[in-house]
Amino acid sequence: MQGMAFLERFSRTFRQNRSTSKLLLVVALSGGTSGLVAYSDATPQNSSNIVDSAEPEIKKKKVVVLGTGWAGTSFLKNLKDPSYDVQVISPRNYFAFTPLLPSVTSGTVEPRSIVEPIRNIIRKKKVDIQYSEAECVKIDAANKKVYCQSNANANLNGKEEFVVDFDYLVIGVGARSNTFNIPGVVENTLFLKEVEDAQKIRKSIIDCFERADLPSLSDEERKKILHFVVVGGGPTGVEFAAQLHDFLTEDLAKLYPDIKNLVRITLLEATDHILNMFDKRITAFAEEKFKREGIDLKTGSMVINISDKEISTKEIKTGEISSMPYGMIVWSTGIGTRPVIMDFMKQIGQSNRRVLATDEWLRVERCDNIYAVGDCATINQRKVMEDIAAIFQKADKDYSGTLTVKEFQEVLDDICERYPQLELYFKNKQMHSLVDLLKDSKGDDVKESVEVNIEEFKSALSQVDSQMKNLPATAQVASQQGVYLANCFNRMKEVETNPEGPLRFRGEGRHRFRPFRYRHLGQFAPLGGEQTAAQLPGDWVSIGQSTQWLWYSVYASKQVSWRTRALVVSDWMRRFIFGRDSSSL
Repeated sequence: MQGMAFLERFSRTFRQNRSTSKLLLVVALSGGTSGLVAYSDATPQNSSNIVDSAEPEIKKKKVVVLGTGWAGTSFLKNLKDPSYDVQVISPRNYFAFTPLLPSVTSGTVEPRSIVEPIRNIIRKKKVDIQYSEAECVKIDAANKKVYCQSNANANLNGKEEFVVDFDYLVIGVGARSNTFNIPGVVENTLFLKEVEDAQKIRKSIIDCFERADLPSLSDEERKKILHFVVVGGGPTGVEFAAQLHDFLTEDLAKLYPDIKNLVRITLLEATDHILNMFDKRITAFAEEKFKREGIDLKTGSMVINISDKEISTKEIKTGEISSMPYGMIVWSTGIGTRPVIMDFMKQIGQSNRRVLATDEWLRVERCDNIYAVGDCATINQRKVMEDIAAIFQKADKDYSGTLTVKEFQEVLDDICERYPQLELYFKNKQMHSLVDLLKDSKGDDVKESVEVNIEEFKSALSQVDSQMKNLPATAQVASQQGVYLANCFNRMKEVETNPEGPLRFRGEGRHRFRPFRYRHLGQFAPLGGEQTAAQLPGDWVSIGQSTQWLWYSVYASKQVSWRTRALVVSDWMRRFIFGRDSSSL
């Protein structure tokens, strides 16, 4: 009875103190004895007032990222500000290390070794990031919406399409292979842009050998089947041709000894040389090596038509047209704009351009909150001569109508940062001041006390814009753009009050951020036979087996995770020990 009375008093006390938030009640009954332990953790009775007076939660800005390639993945990996709500939309749920795609075609590296699931990359981030496996089919810039279509037959709601709103949009959808509208390219060739493409090429190579080894075929039919054509003498085409040659001579020749002498590799390039973007020493070495190894190199040869049996080419110098049979064609001739980007460009008045244009801060022209990175866009660098009057006026602080050496030097850093072609011009001409600039245009008789008017200033800078160059569509550029844009998003609030960019020559104050600057770290060209050519900063050129080991170390270190790094290195070791796999899986 006393226990029941205690419980009644305890219950009445609890009901009278509604602020009590925690209660622990343990009743133990054993051998006719009972025990009771009670614990409560009460909050102050005016806690509801505290909750009511709390500030409302700040709504996060919605950032939509299209694509999981080099640019998109670099952006996601480096985004650290938790004030964003990020939605990633891409038809592929992984990041692919595309520089190793030629190695996948020959079985040197397995396809799963160069891919990292995008969910593995974002799951450890402190930023709220969600991923949807879908493809963006339309961008509505005016209403800040993207229309997407699921890759699966149906999503959980039974609908294939959905719409996502955004405050900021980061476009990183990459590009597609450029066919130049040549008849038969899409129907009869294989591309090398995605992991699936590399797998198709590898299977096609093995299938060609298996078909050619059938006993019912003649030698002429076998020669046709074993004729492998590579169109495009850029880095991808050259590396694939080298990988294919190694695969044939080191592995398949042992498995198909009766037909190994019937194999032929042809590399077609429309210009006069392969690897045009490299140093001439590398180009000459590569061409000589390919000829020595029996690769039929045809430069100055343009493809005009491809049927299911023959490829037709035209000699640019002579106009001669010829045809030859083939067993497999790999098309690697550059990139083109995706349909969704072409439609978007029409909306924003860029339909006259071949590729989406951004400013120096990677912001799409005529769009405030839309950014584009990677192969789908190019930076439309503003010319110095377009702003020459504004630059002169900003530098002429005393409004005298003339510019002194001191006035020019005070804004020189801002000009070089805003217009990188001027910095490049100064570097190439070994200039340091306005005096050097005037000496170059007028002659040596220029004094330190010189003053120039607007017309003389225009004349001195008239050749600066000739240094402008578009950035190459490479993984290195895309990756650096992703890192740069993520850092801008991380400091978006900070620079609102403390801008860090150069002077606004056509306005007041400073730009919020410094413009994007690409830093070239060098480029490789694997040439097969454990030999690689490298062109590194400072015009340093290296060719040979030692450079091949440098290539191994750099590509292993650039993997996005320790998992892929271990898989790629183990694939290389497996190839050294056991050779390449020749199964058609």
